[in-house]
Amino acid sequence: MATTLWSDVLDFVSPRRCTVCGGRLAPTEHALCTVCCLRLPRTGFCISPTDNPVAKLFWGQVAVERATAFFYHEPHSETSRLVYSLKYRGRPDIGVALGRLAALEMMAAGFLAGIDVVVPVPLAKRRLRERGYNQSAAIAEGIGSAAGLPVETRAVVRTVYHGSQTSLSRWQRLDNVDGAFCLKDASRLQGRHALLVDDIVTTGATAIACASALASVPGLKLSFMALGFTK
Repeated sequence: MATTLWSDVLDFVSPRRCTVCGGRLAPTEHALCTVCCLRLPRTGFCISPTDNPVAKLFWGQVAVERATAFFYHEPHSETSRLVYSLKYRGRPDIGVALGRLAALEMMAAGFLAGIDVVVPVPLAKRRLRERGYNQSAAIAEGIGSAAGLPVETRAVVRTVYHGSQTSLSRWQRLDNVDGAFCLKDASRLQGRHALLVDDIVTTGATAIACASALASVPGLKLSFMALGFTK
């Protein structure tokens, strides 16, 4: 009760705003308002988790059980403010809120059935120090809290960072992350079904590189989810 009262006081003094439209958030809303939430350009990929544009990125590269992305991400669009604020404006809470929302919809579609653990794509130590948090870990935290799943951040690490992938071609992206991830503790994932989580997927280069590092874990089944998918 005290926490709720204090939150109400803070919201009155400094109202929370929707990241997309800037409107005032209701007490039950987080990161974006109900109207903007309804307008999110959802992909619907979790309905056909083995045959969709995200799943196809992995074909012939590394085996995944299923794959999806929550919404379509278009740079400079209104909804891109969510991703920009999450990654560059110190707002990991956006990742947590969207992770929860995505988890509820994935559970309704049966996408999370059989998943044992959530694994965020790790950041290199330098990038983690610069940003102060891993945005993929924030998304994973939201998924884990909504679905009642543990989040594993110590099984795989990123050892190499060669700069942003944004302006690179598909093949340059693959080269840029080749050997960038290292399996640190296979026992944490052995015999489990893990959901690998990333923020944005475009060519799948980062996700494929991370999934490849996990491929040697005995008995591991791997699925993938990204918050946004760039067409």
